[in-house]
Amino acid sequence: MIPDLYIANKNYSSWSLRPWVLLRHLQIPFNERLMPFAGDATSAIYRTFSPSGKVPCLTHGDIVVWDSLAIFEYLAELHPQVWPIHAKARAWARCASAEMHAGFAHLRSICTMNCGLRVRMAGILPELQGDLDRIDDLWNQGLERFGGPFLAGNQFTAVDAAFAPVAFRIQTYDLPMSGAALEYVDQLLDLPAMREWYEAALREEWRDERHEQEAHLAGDWMEDLRS
Repeated sequence: MIPDLYIANKNYSSWSLRPWVLLRHLQIPFNERLMPFAGDATSAIYRTFSPSGKVPCLTHGDIVVWDSLAIFEYLAELHPQVWPIHAKARAWARCASAEMHAGFAHLRSICTMNCGLRVRMAGILPELQGDLDRIDDLWNQGLERFGGPFLAGNQFTAVDAAFAPVAFRIQTYDLPMSGAALEYVDQLLDLPAMREWYEAALREEWRDERHEQEAHLAGDWMEDLRS
């Protein structure tokens, strides 16, 4: 039985991207169920398939998994390539993924994901710079420790999927990274699965007012590449 993955707009939904790109890159079959944001009605609509009223949500027969990190772990029970093979790399990858899942609130709130925009920020607040510095350190640490080209070794795993939305944010807002971390951004953006997501995001005609306003607050829109 092929699982169903419920996601929201590809232009905006960073949480949806994480399990989607993992499944697509690892060539694990799934049915995509795209449910666009619907303003104030979104939560009620999403509760018809997701207990939290949020996406992503994976359904597999009568099993429902409604959190991105939990989806990683559920998939890993069925597909061991979801996490790195070696114990040290696997432990590091799980810690880094959990840190991404729970942290970096300033990056999330100031630089909302909007794949189709190019935004010039007036400046980078210290709290945002703190998030960026930590991501830069974490990425360079993983790439050096495990030899790259991915964060925990030579294979794309869940930890790369966990940070995939950051690559789109860096592209949208021209955020600074250093060393191998900068090259890693380009590598993520060039993955076939990431290009597929990005091209679909640009074709979307839906607009969600809350996400649009958040992007306006971030800075001046230099380009809008969406349909």
